[in-house]
Amino acid sequence: MKFILILLTGILLLNVSAANSPATSKKIYKNGKIFTADINNKWVEAVVTYGNKIIFAGSEKDAAKFTDKATEVIDLKGKLMLPGFIDNHTHFLSGGFYLDGLDLRGAKSTTEFKNIIREYAKNHPDGWITGGNWDHEAWEIKDLPRKEWIDEFTPNQPVMVDRFDGHMALANSYALKLAGITKDTPSPEGGLIVKDPVTGEPTGMLKDNAMGLVYSHIPDHSTAEYDRALELALAHAKRLGVTSVQDITYKNDLLAYQRFEKAGKLTCRVYTRLPVYEYKNLVNAGITHGFGSDLLKLGSLKVFADGSLGSSTAWFFEPYTQDSTTMGLPNDYVIDGRLKEWATDADKNLLQLSVHAIGDKANKYILDMFEEITRVNPKWDRRFRIEHAQHVRFDEIPQFQRLGVIASVQPYHAIDDGCWAEKRIGKRRIQYTYPFRSYLDGGVYLAFGSDWTVAPLSPILGIHAAVTRATLDGLNPDGWIPNQKISVEEAVLSYTITNAYAAFEEKVKGSIEPGKFADFVILEKDIFTIAPDSIKDVEVAFTIFDGTVIYKK
Repeated sequence: MKFILILLTGILLLNVSAANSPATSKKIYKNGKIFTADINNKWVEAVVTYGNKIIFAGSEKDAAKFTDKATEVIDLKGKLMLPGFIDNHTHFLSGGFYLDGLDLRGAKSTTEFKNIIREYAKNHPDGWITGGNWDHEAWEIKDLPRKEWIDEFTPNQPVMVDRFDGHMALANSYALKLAGITKDTPSPEGGLIVKDPVTGEPTGMLKDNAMGLVYSHIPDHSTAEYDRALELALAHAKRLGVTSVQDITYKNDLLAYQRFEKAGKLTCRVYTRLPVYEYKNLVNAGITHGFGSDLLKLGSLKVFADGSLGSSTAWFFEPYTQDSTTMGLPNDYVIDGRLKEWATDADKNLLQLSVHAIGDKANKYILDMFEEITRVNPKWDRRFRIEHAQHVRFDEIPQFQRLGVIASVQPYHAIDDGCWAEKRIGKRRIQYTYPFRSYLDGGVYLAFGSDWTVAPLSPILGIHAAVTRATLDGLNPDGWIPNQKISVEEAVLSYTITNAYAAFEEKVKGSIEPGKFADFVILEKDIFTIAPDSIKDVEVAFTIFDGTVIYKK
């Protein structure tokens, strides 16, 4: 009941804020290169906006019919203008907390990992130490960290720092004690408490559902801390040209978005995906897909089918090459059948399903589940999504296309995981890893994003990754699995109009067309013509949101 009331409160806030619109003034953007992402009118000379909407996109000559002496002229000075970037998969509030907290992503050795935590503990001696984003694959020794590494300087302070993929974390001895985890504690379904093979004692490493044993003891952030995190995340998005995000959203995140929308501080459109186990609250509140305002939408759900490749918990048909004792971990919702039950009922009530699936078996399981749902439920424009869709056997791609399943992928993962993926699953299976080209050739909707904070929020870096597939270790300058490269135009479409489609919003944003929101990004250089490897260095000159400049370099 409490959650329903929160949502109903949100409805009121949505309706109030929807009435707040920017000043109605005309602007014309010209003298640049303007890519619209409208396949029927890809390149134009000028764009005219009125208030927060586009009213013309075409030749500069014809634009004169829509302008007058009072129209503000925006001289693009040869720069490239695109629709505002849409990110298909973020943990946006977590990103804000990450920007304000412990950052271990820069640790390139075990020594650096320890020293960063040591210094943080020295400067933050009270309360839990959380955050992280460490990656042991970047260290000189690829072993997973152990609690003994940090116990010495955190004897009376609990620590829980996650790997950058969010599927495993290191807890120190103090945190394990608070959670009651000992050598005799069994691993929960869908999770793993890593234990020393000699002593049987927990090493401090917890994977997937086992992490919840400690997370449940960490106090929630205050309202002020949530607001601070959202301010930081929004500022970060502005600088990167991100005008919309499709978020993995929890209750307190939603409340923060509502506060900012009511206060007129939400400078990014947010399409929320709530946990699937909350779906009945949405149903009881009368909410279906696409519910909400121009700024904040509800009606989509997120659930995990498996873990991650980096944590060796992605669910495969065959054992891992690196560790033949495991084929990964299906989520406990998969094991006990709740996922199918929830998903079928949620779909019946017109709620969109977004399912995390990384391993090939997880992807096939979800595709078959989607197929079954279409057989038993009434037909509607459901737009199923598989988040990550990372390791998909080529034989399954026609099933994606037939069911209209959106491959909601994050291209930066390819150049990151590509540094070490082969040792996890072998040469044969990496051939169908991140199969972007195969998705497009197979007629599958390919939507792009970041998975921030797992990867950088920057769409420019994502486009570079999709176009070059040049891994971060510099060992694949011509591309990792180069036959899966795509073009710049295809990557831009995946960051704009296809993402809008994935959220049922293609009629109001995602391309520069009359009637759509005036959300744009203007880049310093033309990513369509420069050398592909230079794309990663291109900076955002301006970000325009709802007809207003919100960022200027």
